[in-house]
Amino acid sequence: MVRADLKALRWLGFAIPLLIAVAVAMGVGIGAQERMLRQSSARAADDFDLLIGAVGSQTQLVLTTVYLDLEALPLTDGSPLNKLATDPRVTAAAPIAFGDVMRGFPVVGTTPAFASRWGRVQAAEGRVFKKEGEALIGADVALKIGDTFKPSHATGGGHAFQEDAEEETRHRHERVTYTVVGRLPRLGTPWDRTIQVPVESVWETHGLGNGHAQDDAELGPPFDAPTVPGVPAIVVKPKRIADAYALRGEYRQGGTMAVFPAEVLVSLYKTIGDIKDVLVASSWISNGLIFVAVLLLLLTLTGLRRRRYAVLRALGAPAIYILVVVWLEAAILLAAGCALGLLFGWGAASIVSRAIEAETGLHLAFSPGLPDMLFVAGLIALGSLLALVPAALTYRLPVSDALRG
Repeated sequence: MVRADLKALRWLGFAIPLLIAVAVAMGVGIGAQERMLRQSSARAADDFDLLIGAVGSQTQLVLTTVYLDLEALPLTDGSPLNKLATDPRVTAAAPIAFGDVMRGFPVVGTTPAFASRWGRVQAAEGRVFKKEGEALIGADVALKIGDTFKPSHATGGGHAFQEDAEEETRHRHERVTYTVVGRLPRLGTPWDRTIQVPVESVWETHGLGNGHAQDDAELGPPFDAPTVPGVPAIVVKPKRIADAYALRGEYRQGGTMAVFPAEVLVSLYKTIGDIKDVLVASSWISNGLIFVAVLLLLLTLTGLRRRRYAVLRALGAPAIYILVVVWLEAAILLAAGCALGLLFGWGAASIVSRAIEAETGLHLAFSPGLPDMLFVAGLIALGSLLALVPAALTYRLPVSDALRG
């Protein structure tokens, strides 16, 4: 009986679940996208335990250093580099210097130790740079081992292109040439788009010296020049959690600023969470309106079929049979729409995540989540309760009145 009734609906049997699916997909997609964004952004900050920079915006320091939202940052004095290198509370510290690009890919100056993420990451091809003029490229950089290039002075980056842009051509450092000696494996962060070079090369490119008293000194600390050039940010890896908090407090004075990236992320997550709550609430309202519209449609269809149900009753079908038939029809349509909405939402989240990844470099790994399933299960439960309304009205309909109608 249920199968015959659903077949008789024809196009409405597809339109009703599709209408519900579109509404449900919005809530599922929002939840899945927010969850993926949290996970990927937290993973990208794993190698940045503590950031030190000049006094300014903590948020911009994290966004520029960790996520390569390249805005001009004030330079902090380079003298803390040697102090951090000999601090017993510090496992390692590395300067981060921006300012140059190559075909849209940011050229970032740092130390060999940080380029290999303190030894955690090995080059997938070639090796890490060992001297000035060498470069280590990220997984997404459109260069090959052995290629040479000249950087250009710019503050932009992140939008790669194949040919030299006019702006880069005008600001190219013609006397500076880098040779690609290695490529890192995919990290799933915006740093996959970077070209990492010795910070000494970046300083010398801009006429600041190389930070060493001897020109032939090894790369990295100690920086023993009379005046060590300033840097936008210093990444510090403390030995212990207690050391991290002590260093954070110490470098929050004297013209410097220290911040845990997690501090900024918590604030950003709160903002994202507030926006998510508003959107999810809107999706619940949308779902409610659509459920009510579908319920009214089902009531209308049930009214048109009341004569058929009355005939069944007259032939001996119990009232509970009619109630179950009508309830099953409505519940199946509502549940099918919710289940289809779950798939639509996951698909939409996956598509949007690819667009965000292309724009930011963050790898948003999609995986079906239990919260999404619970959300849809709640909607199915609600829909099943609503399906009782037309079923109950049919159950209470007098047979004689329906036969005469």
